[in-house]
Amino acid sequence: MAVPVVIDKLVKAFGSFLALKEVSLEIGAGEMFFLLGPSGCGKTTLLRCIAGFHTPDSGRVLIGGRDVTDLQPYKRDTGMMFQSYALWPHMTLAENVAFGLEMRKVPRTEMRRRVREALERVHLSDSAKKRPNQLSGGQQQRVALARALVVGPQCLLLDEPLSNLDAKLRMEMRGEIRRICKQEGLTAVYVTHDQKEALSIADRLAVMRDGVIEQVGAPEEVYRAPANRFVAGFIGEGNFIEGRMDGAGRSGARIGTPYGVIAAARVPLGVVAGDKVVLCVRPEAVSFGRPPAGEGNVLRGLFQESVYLGEVAQHMITLTGGESSMCFKAFELNPVAGRDRAGEKAEIWVDPTQVIVTR
Repeated sequence: MAVPVVIDKLVKAFGSFLALKEVSLEIGAGEMFFLLGPSGCGKTTLLRCIAGFHTPDSGRVLIGGRDVTDLQPYKRDTGMMFQSYALWPHMTLAENVAFGLEMRKVPRTEMRRRVREALERVHLSDSAKKRPNQLSGGQQQRVALARALVVGPQCLLLDEPLSNLDAKLRMEMRGEIRRICKQEGLTAVYVTHDQKEALSIADRLAVMRDGVIEQVGAPEEVYRAPANRFVAGFIGEGNFIEGRMDGAGRSGARIGTPYGVIAAARVPLGVVAGDKVVLCVRPEAVSFGRPPAGEGNVLRGLFQESVYLGEVAQHMITLTGGESSMCFKAFELNPVAGRDRAGEKAEIWVDPTQVIVTR
């Protein structure tokens, strides 16, 4: 049965370095919840505090309403899947999967049944007697997942589990992990630095920086309405233009920039005329050529470089305005193959609903 996980004002320091700064978080029962952020932001430290491998200096960890802050890892009803797989090379797959059950002193007959069922879940029941060095990286990852599942956890903890796999295997395992978690009714807390991984399978995610949580929300919400410039730059790509609010109302806002006035359909609460803001325009949000009649938000410049990738071309455009200039990245869908546009004039426009206003 899936259970909620609650993090209450967690603080963790390593010497003088404060890794977690009163982090609070509520993860719903059965959620696939992702922790993202740059290296050193505290996401792995937070996961290890939930698992019991780190003891916080203050704050609480509750799993299923039970305070587990001071409990040993194997008493928390969690399963852990490590980045390095952490398989014993001298053991068979069945023995590796059974290790956690032996620690819990599960009877032999039940242990064999649970190991068999766990290997069936990850489609490796025919390989129970093999050793890890006889398997591919993807198969080893499946063994690690089976070992985490066999103990019957209420919460599955995953620490960058797919980072050692190639791109194709990562795609396959993403769907497999989500399928199993939903089928088993597990709450999952998943640490990754891979934005695509999080956006593709998370129910909700948290973006961390310097030991604090910058934003929590559904993938689409965080991508389309980032809380600040850091989140906008970390989740996906963006072109950032500094400006000042000319006016804001229910219908949106007009922002003065070095490259002209840009309209935005939405502005953050509390932003008023005269405030300095930063606009984020995603490369895929632009259109090429003149806008429909009555539409504005036109940006002009010169093509500097184009890279043809088949279904899309990536263009680097130099925008100029007064004494300012910037390099602007724009994606063009279904482009004309082999066309060298370097030095040509560029005219692009952005729908106001696609302009993100951040502080």
